[in-house]
Formats: sequence, structure tokens, C-alpha cells
Amino acid sequence: MSEHHEPRPFTDDAAVRRIGEGLLACALVREDWTHEAHLAACLYLLVERPDILPERDLPAVIRRFNESVGGVNDEAQGYHETITQVYVKAVRGFLARTDPSLPLAEKVNALLRAEEGQRDWPLRFYSPERLFSKEARLGWVEPDL
Repeated sequence: MSEHHEPRPFTDDAAVRRIGEGLLACALVREDWTHEAHLAACLYLLVERPDILPERDLPAVIRRFNESVGGVNDEAQGYHETITQVYVKAVRGFLARTDPSLPLAEKVNALLRAEEGQRDWPLRFYSPERLFSKEARLGWVEPDL
């Protein structure tokens, strides 16, 4: 597993919404698109944007955002299908066992502290070779561990 990184918490609900809406509007700067922002945006979409189905819509949203900040989505960089779908499932599972009355930022910060909020969490189910393969970046691949 990779080294542990302390999560950078969100100060309030507005900070989470800024990330979620900024992603949708391609209004974030590249430096704002951190691991924490990925998870915050996913949780925000699941909680506050029922018009968006992350499993279906997030791939295009992330690809569009990457391109808006000069990034490339190809077999070696940019959008990663398997990692995205693994984390969408993780965030859904986390929300299923979380008090729905908690403020948005509290939910996100709890997720960032949870096992499935860790940067290396997918490596509990995937070998690095499989997770970081071209096939996993371009499409869904089943876990191999």
C-alpha cells in the first residue's frame, strides 16, 4: 500500500458545494481537483443532485473537466473508469451507513477519515498491475484480489 496521507477536511457545506458545482461547471482550477475533492464531489452529487447518476454521468463530467484545465484523457492519463466506479460504489456504501441528517461537510469529512476514503483503498481489491492497466483506465475491470 502507499504511504498514508492525512485528509484535508472541508470547513463547511459551502466548500463542498463549491467543489461539486465547480466540477460540473468546469470552474475549478486543476489544483483544486485533489483526492479529497473527487470524493467530496461524488458525495455531493449523490446527496444533493438526484438529477445526476454518478455511475453514468461522472465519466463525461470528469473527462470534460480534465480537458477544461488542459488535461488529456487517454490510455495513460486523465479519467480512470475503474477507480471512478470503485469510489462511487464506496461512497454509496458509506452513505448507506451514515446519518442522513449530518451536514454535508461532516459527511464528507467522515468519509475522508473512513477506510474507503483512503487514497490506496482500491488496492485492497486490485493489484497495482491490474488497477493501473490501460484496460482499467479505459473501462471497468473486476478486482483480482
